[in-house]
Amino acid sequence: MEIKDLEQYSGIYDFKDQLKRLIYERSARSFDAGDLARDALTSPEMVEQRQAYIRSQFINGIGGLPSTEDSVHAEVVGTLHFDGYRIEKIVFDSRPGTKVSSNLYIPDDVDSPCGAVLFLCGHFEQAKHHEEYQTVCQYLVRAGLVVLAIDPIGQGERLSYYEPGIDDPVIRWGTTEHDYVGCQCLPIGDCLARYFVHDAMRAVDYLCTRPEVDPARIGVTGNSGGGLQTSMMMMCDPRIAAAAPATFIMNRRTYMYAGGAQDAEQIWPGFTAVGLDHEDLLLAMTPKPVLVLAVKYDFFPIEGTRETVARTRRFWEMYDKGDHLEYVEDTSTHKYTKQLARAAAEFFSKHLLGRAVSPSDESIRTVEPSLLWCTKSGQLQKEYQARTVHHENVDRVITREKERAARSNEERRSLALDWLRERVFATRTKCELNPRLDMQKGLIDNLAVYNAIWWSQPGIFNHAYLFRDVRYEAERLPVTIAVWDGGTYGIREHIDWIRSTCDAGRTVMVLDVSGSGLLTPHTLNQRDPLEFYEILHKLTCDLYWLGDSLAALRTFDVLRAIDVLEELPDLDTSSICLYGYGRHGMYTLLASALDDRIGDLDWNKSIASIGDWVKSKYYNASDISSLIIPGMLHYFDLADLREWGRE
Repeated sequence: MEIKDLEQYSGIYDFKDQLKRLIYERSARSFDAGDLARDALTSPEMVEQRQAYIRSQFINGIGGLPSTEDSVHAEVVGTLHFDGYRIEKIVFDSRPGTKVSSNLYIPDDVDSPCGAVLFLCGHFEQAKHHEEYQTVCQYLVRAGLVVLAIDPIGQGERLSYYEPGIDDPVIRWGTTEHDYVGCQCLPIGDCLARYFVHDAMRAVDYLCTRPEVDPARIGVTGNSGGGLQTSMMMMCDPRIAAAAPATFIMNRRTYMYAGGAQDAEQIWPGFTAVGLDHEDLLLAMTPKPVLVLAVKYDFFPIEGTRETVARTRRFWEMYDKGDHLEYVEDTSTHKYTKQLARAAAEFFSKHLLGRAVSPSDESIRTVEPSLLWCTKSGQLQKEYQARTVHHENVDRVITREKERAARSNEERRSLALDWLRERVFATRTKCELNPRLDMQKGLIDNLAVYNAIWWSQPGIFNHAYLFRDVRYEAERLPVTIAVWDGGTYGIREHIDWIRSTCDAGRTVMVLDVSGSGLLTPHTLNQRDPLEFYEILHKLTCDLYWLGDSLAALRTFDVLRAIDVLEELPDLDTSSICLYGYGRHGMYTLLASALDDRIGDLDWNKSIASIGDWVKSKYYNASDISSLIIPGMLHYFDLADLREWGRE
């Protein structure tokens, strides 16, 4: 036989959907528990307790919020005058050194503090100055509202990866940038959402300083990614008097089954695990006015939107405010349509100005986007050398390092291993291994090879090929378990190492951990399953929602591979070694920290330090999420595990 023959499995079980099925079943149980918890709310007092719970769980889950102690330093860098309103171009500091570019729309006839709306942008590269978003802001300002539109991280004038002398950013704008820096937030115990929320809250702080604005009458709206940000503000900022999330509200169940991935700031670790869902986003605003805006042909499932609005209406009715939850649905694909913009203008003018105003379509005139820039170049990085989330992450890693260093070695080790053990074992159940063997697989030169599968946990098979030199075929041999990128798909690259290890009188088990090698799931879009927004990215993010991670699950797989050795033929389990190579080799290090059955650990060309990776401005992003256990840097870096393993 040839090595390529090992890359095709013709056995007795279909592995391709097992990881997805496991994650979906776990998620479904959490969705059901959340429904039951919300169904049990029968009074305003219970609703208010739930609101406090939602806020604390969300904020804690994203790593807390940065300080708001510093004053918002704002600079008006230009003004444009139009018929009936003006636009001030404003740069303000969200955090010290972090600049936010924004446009403030002010009606001409404002002579006393009035209602205002914070407009939060979705995933258009141009952000606040995109034609669609200009249009919405004009509907709102022509209804008599002050409107502040801000550029989000990684869009508009806030691209983070511009370098001197390079016209285009090194890392693409929008979702690519968000995921790139957002992955680096997670090991710290943070989520990119903390910075999106903080920017929006600081924008409200700025609105409160304006003489044209009544701080008690501030609303928020946005669609898509802006609808997400609106929803986060509904949970986090009690100053919001009215909200209109657009083309985002749905529920986690319908979107999960739709098979779509989400942007980094849209993934909130542990949120699903504690039974929270989009119903809670709306419930968090009860009984304040909320207008849910939707489109019939959205990729966000409209059935989820309708169900969520219908199920939450009763919370407003508990306060005799049933009319404060409104719903408008347009016939369109994913966008903030003019019909939705008019509905938002009527809604906010009614609740924030005391009179419903419906601006005419004829009054809307967008302008050349560059006219709305707050900078000459169109980028804050070029003119202000502004701080970015990367700078925040570096500071946060250093803080984590100092916190760990302040503990004694014994305390650090105890806390770290207890925490890691909890992450690896808490959500998983050991079951009977029940291995299946194919002992007739064949020979590759002088190597005998056979196939084994076993139950790692209920619903999940793991898989391996076992190699031994034919000279030792009838002997009990010690075992080396090999874990590398691609699992059994990587045998060709490592065949020389396999031969030399077997020649030394050992059996080599080449392990497929969940989602790798022959266990790789079906793709979403017929692309490389490791690509951004492909199946393994999506499933890893679904695990984050559950307070879990692919890295922890795969570490469990390695430990179960050690368990199964006792049930396989002709193996001497008194000498078990692990061989880790490449990024996935990290799982062997994590496993060795938890299991004293492991003898030697040979760890090659793996990532040396999670902290150093987070500090790196540029890195290889391929499959990076498979290495992350959110919050790990609170307790250890990889060098700590290596040191403890040598003690």
